[in-house]
Amino acid sequence: VTGRDSRVERARRGRRWAMHDTDPASPRVLAQEQAVRAIAIAYPEAHEDFPWGERALKVRGKVFLFMRASAEGLGLSVKLPHSNESALDQPFTEPTGYGLGKSGWVSARFDPDMDVPLGLLRDWIDESYRAVAPKRLVATLDAPAGEVAPAAKKTLAAKRQPAAKKASAPRRGGRTRG
Repeated sequence: VTGRDSRVERARRGRRWAMHDTDPASPRVLAQEQAVRAIAIAYPEAHEDFPWGERALKVRGKVFLFMRASAEGLGLSVKLPHSNESALDQPFTEPTGYGLGKSGWVSARFDPDMDVPLGLLRDWIDESYRAVAPKRLVATLDAPAGEVAPAAKKTLAAKRQPAAKKASAPRRGGRTRG
């Protein structure tokens, strides 16, 4: 079975694990979770939140990575607007539930004994961050080291200078003061 058929079959098998799983993750799974977290948290203005018992990495309030470690392994979801079709060809992926798959979100699940492909996940996290982060933050990623991106320069210059007062237009009609 290939392509879309295999994705449908994976969804039917119910590869998602229960949200109420309380068994602790193994040290190996926790180490993998920390490695993925380190990649994501390094992005500008990235921060963590913990809704629904999952780790969510956000930029300016928008999620770019959901992640969860449990006894059943490591699971994560990322927004992949450009590479979601090729990502879904991987045997460990499926469209994210709750209708998010229609918007390009892809979920990956790694059993405890699986090696997590950190290089691939680094690319996915980068794409996901760029998909949800403000353009000016994304511009800072593409600037050469030690240099501020042009879009960010414009923002910084605007913040440094107080706003100029607009000259009031002469009144039309009505009475004149005098």
